[in-house]
Amino acid sequence: MTSETIDAAASGSWRLGDLTVNRLGFGTMRLTGSGTFHRGTPSDRDRSLGVLRRARELGVNHIDTAAFYFSSLRSANELVNSALAPYPDDLVIVTKVGPGRDPSGEWLPAARPEQLRGQVEENLRQLGRDHLDVVNYRTHGRHSVAEHFGALAELREAGLVRHLGLSDVDPEQLAEARAIAPVVCVQNRYALGTRTTEDDDVLRICGELGIAFVPFFAIAGEGGARGVADTADSGVRAVARAHGATPAQIRLAWTLHRGPHVLAIPGTGDPDHLVENVAAGAIRLPDDELARLV
Repeated sequence: MTSETIDAAASGSWRLGDLTVNRLGFGTMRLTGSGTFHRGTPSDRDRSLGVLRRARELGVNHIDTAAFYFSSLRSANELVNSALAPYPDDLVIVTKVGPGRDPSGEWLPAARPEQLRGQVEENLRQLGRDHLDVVNYRTHGRHSVAEHFGALAELREAGLVRHLGLSDVDPEQLAEARAIAPVVCVQNRYALGTRTTEDDDVLRICGELGIAFVPFFAIAGEGGARGVADTADSGVRAVARAHGATPAQIRLAWTLHRGPHVLAIPGTGDPDHLVENVAAGAIRLPDDELARLV
């Protein structure tokens, strides 16, 4: 593959409400250090800023971030602000609320509905915005989302938020939220080799409703926030060889093949990995190869 010449537009596009994005986006979680959150050592700031700017050069116009993405020295939102502001008109920044961490990095109890405004305002301050393009409510367990999503719907009516989404939800929670306000995207854990029947159900429902489905840990799989556990089972390796690609690129390509409404937000602090990730949006997998990837 000639990764250097491939633009994110090769992945196609989809909509987040009235906002159009390329299906291959970028997640900021791994920009702040060698490990996620408080793990590892803080990243080199100039290198992280360079990765964000390179992503834009490669046509990425969908950035996923959160105020709770930070290490002892680096904040993902601050990096986004410093690298990309003043923001281009076509850039869509998606953030999430619900979880929170104290200044030492320890996780706080899940936010109550009345605390979500403070989390939204924290993202606004850090990103230097007067409104947020998309805010996802990330759940903590299989409980009712009505109060939390209702609180965010009020912020949407007030103009602080343009569109709303959900993260880590089941079909019932999605239906409950949609009865309150429009849902433009669902971010759920979803990866080749680790998905469940319920995961597939949420993806299918989103497709039927025209809602973007945005998998997280699409490359890491079982490794999750710790990073890649094993991207190279025999089927993935064989398909990768056939395309002159890496196993990670094949996992991303498989993700995008799950439906035209599926987006990808791989994260990295390595500029070379960034180029490879964007290039994965141009890989087309025929049916016989898709059948090998289960």
